[in-house]
Amino acid sequence: MHRLPRRLTQLFVGLALYGVSLAFVLRAGLGLAPWDVLHQGLADRVGATVGQLVIAVSFLVLLAWIPLRQRPGFGTIANAVLVGIFVDLTMSVLDDVHPWAWRVVLLLSGVLLNGLATALYIGASLGPGPRDGLMTGLVERTGRSVRLVRTLIEVSVLMVGFLLGGTVGVGTLLYAFAIGPIAHLLLPPLTVPARLVTTPAVPPRTGWDVT
Repeated sequence: MHRLPRRLTQLFVGLALYGVSLAFVLRAGLGLAPWDVLHQGLADRVGATVGQLVIAVSFLVLLAWIPLRQRPGFGTIANAVLVGIFVDLTMSVLDDVHPWAWRVVLLLSGVLLNGLATALYIGASLGPGPRDGLMTGLVERTGRSVRLVRTLIEVSVLMVGFLLGGTVGVGTLLYAFAIGPIAHLLLPPLTVPARLVTTPAVPPRTGWDVT
């Protein structure tokens, strides 16, 4: 496996930071990303933690991969389990924040950290997250654009989460507009190619390709 130690390290660091960033935004209380609005709303209704619902929803989404003929990678399963664990770990040591200035700091820090975490775990090239795989699977099966499918999914989960009591606010808008550009900026330098091909100046008799 090409650069496997780096890819695994980057994956685990990215997933850990993703969970931490989600907890920051939760404690800020100024609005969550669409899927997290759903997680929070469900958690409040069933009496579970947000992290537990992140894990539960992840595996429910993976069931939807079956008719879409999507195949999870190692990173997919790690994503489904670890993000929720780190959400709850961070929430257990981070108390509620009441001053508005600190809530804004937490929100901005959470969004920036989330963008970095997204680039890290996607750049590890070990499999998409459950929700990302759902989107790409629907795009392949329906032939619709990524923008349309993603919008429909996120609007749907946002509406359901809001009706269940999840927090929608300025943080929701900030996440919607900021995460894409942040991840887009950071993804190229953090992407580890899944395959390594060398092209010597003089073509050899036999080539090699390490995955």
